[in-house]
Amino acid sequence: MIEMTIDSIRVSLMNYQRVVILKEKVSDRYLPIWIGPSEADAIAVKLQGVAVPRPLTHDLLNSVIDTLGGAVNSIVVNDLKNDTFFAKVVIETGGKQMEVDSRPSDALALAVRTGVPIFADEAVLEKAGILLDGETGKPIFEERETAEGKTPKVNDEEMKKKMSAFYDFINTLDLDDFDKRKS
Repeated sequence: MIEMTIDSIRVSLMNYQRVVILKEKVSDRYLPIWIGPSEADAIAVKLQGVAVPRPLTHDLLNSVIDTLGGAVNSIVVNDLKNDTFFAKVVIETGGKQMEVDSRPSDALALAVRTGVPIFADEAVLEKAGILLDGETGKPIFEERETAEGKTPKVNDEEMKKKMSAFYDFINTLDLDDFDKRKS
C-alpha cells in the first residue's frame, strides 16, 4: 500500500463534475477519483477549516464510531472495477481491526476529519495512477522512470483507452493555479 495525500479537489469547467486528486506522498504520481458534489464540499469544508453550525454527515459518522468505542485507523482505496473505485475504512475497536466497505469520497471525508493516513493499493495506482507534466499539468502518457526505478506502462494503447475518461476530464481542468495553494 502506498500512502497518499489529498492534493486538491477540482471542478471540470466542461461538465462541473468534481474530482479529488490524491498524490503519492513520496513521488509525483497522482490518482484522480471522481466524486459527487456533496462529498467534494464535505472534504473541502474540512480542508479549508470552514466552521459549520451543525455536524455534517461525516462528522456524525465519526462521532458514532467514537461513541461506540472505536477509532478510525486509516482509509484505503483498495480496488478499481469497471471505472468504479472502492475503499475501506479501517476501524479499531476493542483491540481488533475491522474494515468497512465505503465509497472513496466518504472515506476521504472521514479521513480529513480524523487526520488518519490515506492509502492506495499499488494495483489501483497501476491501473489509474497518472504522472502530470510539471509545467503544463497535463497527463504524461509515455514511459518514464520513477524514483523507485519502476517504469509505469501508461503508454499502452489499452490503458489509454481505459483512462480516456480520466484523460478527457483532466484536460478540461484549469490547472494554472495547481501549485499556488502550496505557496
